[in-house]
Amino acid sequence: METVHTTTMPTTTSGWNAFPQQTLQPVDIIVLVLYFVFVLAVGLWSMWKTKRSTVKGYFLAGGKMVWWPVGASLFASNVGSGHFIGLAGSGAAAGIAATAYEWNGMFCVLVLAWLFLPIYMAAGVTTMPEYLKRRFGGKRIQIFLAVLYLFIYIFTKISVDMYAGALFIQQALQWDLYVAVIGLLVITAVYTVAGGLAAVIYTDTLQTVIMLAGALTLMGYSFAKVGGLEDLQDRYFKAIAKSHQGNSSCGLPREDAFHIFRDPVTSDLPWPGVLVGMTIPSLWYWCTDQVIVQRSLAAKSLSHAKGGSLLASYLKILPLFMMVLPGMISRILFPDLVACADPEACKRICGNPSGCSDIAYPKLVIELLPIGLRGLMMSVMIAALMSSLTSIFNSASTIFTMDLWRHFRPLSSEWELMIVGRVFVLILVVVSILWIPLVQASQGGQLFIYIQTISSYLQPPVAVVFILGCFWRRTNEKGAFTGLLVGMAMGLIRMVLDFVYLLPRCDEPDNRPAVVKYVHYLYFSIILSFVTLVVVVTVSLLTEPPPEQMVSRLTWFTRKDVPAAKDPEGSGSPFPNSAAGTLQLPPPLATQLTMIDGPEAAGKDKTSALDGKKASKLMRLFLWICGMDHEQKDTPGAPVATKTEAAVPPPKEAPWVKHVLNVNLILCIGAGVFLWGYFA
Repeated sequence: METVHTTTMPTTTSGWNAFPQQTLQPVDIIVLVLYFVFVLAVGLWSMWKTKRSTVKGYFLAGGKMVWWPVGASLFASNVGSGHFIGLAGSGAAAGIAATAYEWNGMFCVLVLAWLFLPIYMAAGVTTMPEYLKRRFGGKRIQIFLAVLYLFIYIFTKISVDMYAGALFIQQALQWDLYVAVIGLLVITAVYTVAGGLAAVIYTDTLQTVIMLAGALTLMGYSFAKVGGLEDLQDRYFKAIAKSHQGNSSCGLPREDAFHIFRDPVTSDLPWPGVLVGMTIPSLWYWCTDQVIVQRSLAAKSLSHAKGGSLLASYLKILPLFMMVLPGMISRILFPDLVACADPEACKRICGNPSGCSDIAYPKLVIELLPIGLRGLMMSVMIAALMSSLTSIFNSASTIFTMDLWRHFRPLSSEWELMIVGRVFVLILVVVSILWIPLVQASQGGQLFIYIQTISSYLQPPVAVVFILGCFWRRTNEKGAFTGLLVGMAMGLIRMVLDFVYLLPRCDEPDNRPAVVKYVHYLYFSIILSFVTLVVVVTVSLLTEPPPEQMVSRLTWFTRKDVPAAKDPEGSGSPFPNSAAGTLQLPPPLATQLTMIDGPEAAGKDKTSALDGKKASKLMRLFLWICGMDHEQKDTPGAPVATKTEAAVPPPKEAPWVKHVLNVNLILCIGAGVFLWGYFA
């Protein structure tokens, strides 16, 4: 042990010194600076262009987004730096099976646009916990889910993306981790706090273009180096580290490396689990997760939301070619580093005894790309990290403001909600920085297993409750809440067992309990979903059915209901609803529109106080940057006009638009089925 400790640091350094250049050249720095200039320019332009001073303007981009920024933002929000590091690492270690997660999303994002979004738009909701509150009544489900979503965001998504981005920045370029991440978080927070969802979506669009350009360029260099797909399939199985011991299976490429469907009992991703167990968390992510749904709700119409989903679905074809296959190529080109098999050797190379497959992508960037393009790929990784973080910051802020803060302060003015939303983003930035030491201490391989187990253990009960709430009108609050509690209890027990009994390394005996050892997490996802389904259905049937106002316009079969004039009185809005009541709006729209415009008095009192004090130019500039100046001075008639205008139902899809969207839907599904079949 002492010998290992004395040699660890020098060897780690020399292992990373295998990279020919560890610092950015002047050309690379110019490319990086241009990238930051473009991002800030787009962020500032979107701040200038969009209405940020209302709740809807800040959290839903005013509902004015067209299809292509929505689609690009869906893709950029999903593909973080964790994808580049994790998918390439999975490709290097185990082949193409991890692509199943991406191609599963191809179908689920289409399910969102064609099945779930019409319900959410008819309901007129801003957040997903808010939808469940409307659908089931009461507050316990809404608060339970709001806290759960924030927990998942802060302790899984932020941690994984920051770990992956930090790994790239620190290891490949030898930059100081804290300086790099704090700098990124500050730039990210500036336009997230100031610009709201519109700034996030427009900058995401720019990030998507940069990500695609850089990743496709590196893919071209990788395939040119290895000699094409056929040579890749031939040479991958020979990519074995010199440190591999002859009689051990550790570190050897999997025989089923080029197959997505694998043995149902002995493989790392069994095919029944991939088809069913993976689909349920995927439906949670694409159809009920705030980060994704919020982007679709920002679209100006259902047609634009569908177009955005189609664009995101087409782009989801690319990760196999942009990330997984380059990861496999990295193993071929650098087998002694990427495919190390001996725990001590791996510890010396990358500090992780479980394996060094996570360095596959950074290794390619530093070794293969010429000066200038290396700066571009650096921009790509930063773009991936920033687009994910901005999405999480904005969506977590929306959930905290709309579901938790309004619960404790139901008469909050719009001014107050705007301030709370922005301050919560700043709090998240601080939490992210405090999270860095924990991320540093984590082992890369375990971190990605951790994110998958969180998905399979916490998300299926929520997905089942949403699906039943949207498509079975008999589901009631007692059934939904009981199902959530039972499902969460089961998921948490299994998650604790997983963390207590860690997966042994390849060369160690597996002494874990049978329920952990033999029940794959994807199979557990199926079991958990089935149990939750049975509990929700049973309890719902044994208790009273939900009242009509909790079904009307809130399920697939009732989304086109014509609301009764008396509905607003029973809508359960947290705001005084006399204004909405006089307009006789449907309950979801009444509550939503009241929420959008909020009680005006408090905001106006604050503004008039500011005017009375002759607020300084500096204060006016600060308020403009935060998007909180001009709209507070609306005339008393303005909010009512807004409400009346918004109360008009959205226009129907034009027939030709509907045909174009449906033809593309068929093409997209066909492409997905072909890819699954070809690589099965």
